[in-house]
Amino acid sequence: MLDLSHSDAIWQRINQKTKPLGALGQLESVAHQLALIHSQNSASVVEQININNPTVLVFAGDHGIADEGVSIAPSAVTQQMVMNFLAGGAAINCFCRVNNVAMKVIDCGMLLPVETEHPDFVVQRLGERTNNFAIQPAMSTEQVEQGLQFGRELAEQVIESGSNLVMFGEMGIANTSSAAALLSALSSLSVGECVGKGTGISEQQYDKKCALVEQAVSRCRGKDVKSVLCEVGGYEIVQMVGAFLGAYQKRTTVVVDGFIVTVAAYIAVLLEPECRDYMIFAHRSHESGHSNVLQLLNADPLLNLNLRLGEGTGAVLAVPLLIAAAEFYNNMASFEQAGVTV
Repeated sequence: MLDLSHSDAIWQRINQKTKPLGALGQLESVAHQLALIHSQNSASVVEQININNPTVLVFAGDHGIADEGVSIAPSAVTQQMVMNFLAGGAAINCFCRVNNVAMKVIDCGMLLPVETEHPDFVVQRLGERTNNFAIQPAMSTEQVEQGLQFGRELAEQVIESGSNLVMFGEMGIANTSSAAALLSALSSLSVGECVGKGTGISEQQYDKKCALVEQAVSRCRGKDVKSVLCEVGGYEIVQMVGAFLGAYQKRTTVVVDGFIVTVAAYIAVLLEPECRDYMIFAHRSHESGHSNVLQLLNADPLLNLNLRLGEGTGAVLAVPLLIAAAEFYNNMASFEQAGVTV
């Protein structure tokens, strides 16, 4: 559990800065959370919050449910977008460049693999793609366990290499269907409260998507977390769950992206409730189920830009706010230092 013994002292340090109480809004909460995390196992409050080598891990995987026409694009687009990531041409690449964020892309199980020696490409495939969860379990128990281990080990490796701020993104045609099914099956939310229009499907496609997710969720409601992951999960989602758990083991801050990543975060919290303390939520996406899972996690995101892209874009866009929070905590004068009398 996150040690709160330094909490009051951190707030006192923040409140003594040359500003009215609470005047920096959510940035103050972010600074407090970062300082608390950085003060773990320390005899005193940290005076400097250092953000080192922020890194986004983009997990890619394909879904058998895509064969049902629940997305505007075929599964081949997953591979095409991964190649775009590696070529530096996607939105996530642009945002990483402008914010000095490192990026790795992970093949968790794409239908069409990529042959490359790119230094930022990691291959840890659980299969070609998941089964069509409308008619059978998406994956085996062994694949779930292997995926959790893959994600955990990768996050730990990145952190051990010098990153103390990690983010997760995803790419996978039809993965909003999997995320919605997971959320409904593992919460009290109805399918209608979890399913959105993803990349922009028609009303007819949306109705079909709801029906197929309902069909799958009715099969696995009441089962334990790992069994539900077997039934309706995705290769990239299960590896993200493992990555959240790995970051927790290393007591490292994770910036949480949009709907699919937040569902992975929710599942990680179900498996290890204390990992919630290390999560900062980047944004509220346009995907309809995102607000519901944020509420389950008692999360108040930093941004609301109507994003619905995924890839980790929202998380990377929030990095400057974390840097700003660290900067004011580190270098903003106190009333005493500045000679300001209130």
